[in-house]
Amino acid sequence: MGGSAGLLLVLFAAIALIVVLIVKVRVHAFLALLAASFVVGLGTGMPLSSIVSSFEKGVGGTLGFLAAIIGLGSILGKMLEESGGAERIAQTLLARLGPSRATWVMMLVGFIAGIPVFFEVGFVLLIPLVYVVARDTRINLLYLGVPLAISLMTVHCMLPPHPAAMAVTGMLGADVGKVILYGLIVGVPTAVIAGPVWISLVCKREAPAEQAAFLEAHGELRGKRDALPGFGITLLTIALPLLLMVVKTLSAGLPKASVAANVVAFLGDPLTALVIAVAFAYWSLGIRRGATMTELLQSTQKSFPPLASILLIIGAGGAFNGMLIASGIGDALASGLAHSNLNPIILAWLIAALMHFAVGSATVAMMSAAGMVMPLLASHPTLSPAIMVVAVGAGAIGGTHVTDSAFWVVKEYLGVSLSEALKRFSGGTALASVIALGLTLLLSHLVH
Repeated sequence: MGGSAGLLLVLFAAIALIVVLIVKVRVHAFLALLAASFVVGLGTGMPLSSIVSSFEKGVGGTLGFLAAIIGLGSILGKMLEESGGAERIAQTLLARLGPSRATWVMMLVGFIAGIPVFFEVGFVLLIPLVYVVARDTRINLLYLGVPLAISLMTVHCMLPPHPAAMAVTGMLGADVGKVILYGLIVGVPTAVIAGPVWISLVCKREAPAEQAAFLEAHGELRGKRDALPGFGITLLTIALPLLLMVVKTLSAGLPKASVAANVVAFLGDPLTALVIAVAFAYWSLGIRRGATMTELLQSTQKSFPPLASILLIIGAGGAFNGMLIASGIGDALASGLAHSNLNPIILAWLIAALMHFAVGSATVAMMSAAGMVMPLLASHPTLSPAIMVVAVGAGAIGGTHVTDSAFWVVKEYLGVSLSEALKRFSGGTALASVIALGLTLLLSHLVH
């Protein structure tokens, strides 16, 4: 199909196919993205051999960069989960800040503990602590759980080494250290405003009468551990890969040919940083506390099965984006958007938000948005790729409702009605998305 209008029509048809297959037909996102990739190739008249080669190049180019990084990040998350590190962070912050600041504690815990773990894993891991605090203080579960969920979702969408954020960073050619810095600058105030501040305005602090029965029925979900790792060592373990990657970015002023610059660049590469972090976690959260290598091997093996789905989705997303470029749709999209008065940052945010609302997956939304955002960088050379990554993540935070498994995890574990979950949690994610957009726009005027 020739002409820019025809190419864009194929793009819209492919996006519609993704939405219909995932939402209506209930096809897995991997297969939906796969089908959309072939629709793009066939619909634009690409040679059959080019369709296959473009598909392979898209998958390989994306997963070649990400597979090991995602695997290492998953090991780090599993070590944090099984050692009780997340619980230590929560207990220490609660002890120091007190129950009166419990909503702020839950927001902080979600932001810190959420760095190495997926949203659903982090929420299920930390919900027993929410139950304990709610039982002891008689605070509404929503009052505690929503700030936790909002901060987890913010980190999930905006901060590497989370898979989708890492994938978009690679696809847009952004510096991962800058993405982390910008993600923190935007993400922290976003989590504060859309978490503790938001919930204090829309939800009563006091527990409803039926909450006691719900907590009695659910218990604490996990027995108490005999010993937990130290707060400082746990925090260092989580922060280590981020620090290494950020130091690489901050050292950009070093002479490029110097030994120091080469060493810092090597240590700050995402792959190297995560290898070092996992090795440190083996010691800090494992061997140091008496774990055997056999036990660490078992923990490592348990961290891999959940990755199958996310790797396939990201790989198929890479194929879809590769097909957009090879078919000429990327150039047609860039040409069309060049005549638009819409700010490219807002456009990136809007695409991700609409895709998340439609398909119910932040990962699919971010991967799809990245393919449509890539041409914008070519036509706007002064635009920071790192800012665009944060904009895509900001859009993907919103639109969390009944099509998203994260919504149902929050609803069921907090024991609230559908309308309550939509008002408090979905409303919070929508607010977080808008706040993150505003902060990203502001930041774009301050950095290059």
